[in-house]
Amino acid sequence: MLAGLAKFYTDGGFWMHPIALVSVFGIAIVVERFIFLFFKYNINANQFMAQIQKLVMANNIDRAIKLCNAAPSAALPKVIKAGLTRANKGETEIGNAIEEATLEVIPNITKRTSMLQSVANIATLLGLLGTIIGLIEAFEAVATAPPDMKTQMLTASISIAMNTTGFGLVVAIPLMASHIFLSNTTKKIMDEIDQYSVKLQNLLVSRGKGAQSPLDR
Repeated sequence: MLAGLAKFYTDGGFWMHPIALVSVFGIAIVVERFIFLFFKYNINANQFMAQIQKLVMANNIDRAIKLCNAAPSAALPKVIKAGLTRANKGETEIGNAIEEATLEVIPNITKRTSMLQSVANIATLLGLLGTIIGLIEAFEAVATAPPDMKTQMLTASISIAMNTTGFGLVVAIPLMASHIFLSNTTKKIMDEIDQYSVKLQNLLVSRGKGAQSPLDR
């Protein structure tokens, strides 16, 4: 198995090396984004906001802020904390604080994920380039190589053409799948921030007016 993979890589020629470097770069992005999106920025939003709601309605803002501090790296608690620190202010100040915090966390959530699509495209194009070069060498072999060398040179050229295409696709397809998966996770976190930040703002404004919470309706 390993010997076959080594032969496949070797037969692909020079252009297998750039594709391999692209694959390493892409894998590094996938691993980094997976760690941050699932273990740093993510949180059980429903459970977290249920606790925040109870504390706010009990007029225990300080404890709600401490609950946000318990998950200092997660994105949603950062935004919620910004609103809670302005809980006794007006609607405009609460909204501005939430919007400012949102603008701070969003770039950290979205960065580098979009690069995966570009990296996958580069791997595909490098494979295509290797294919074209292999075909050019194949035509040259047919046209100019000595008769006793034509078969050997033609075989080597076709290997370059086919192997670079195959390797490029092997790298590109998982990266594209990872891009879709991580993009959906990124969108989920951003949607939760949008949804619950608005609900918190309405909750704090209703609390200030002594009205019923929109979350309870």
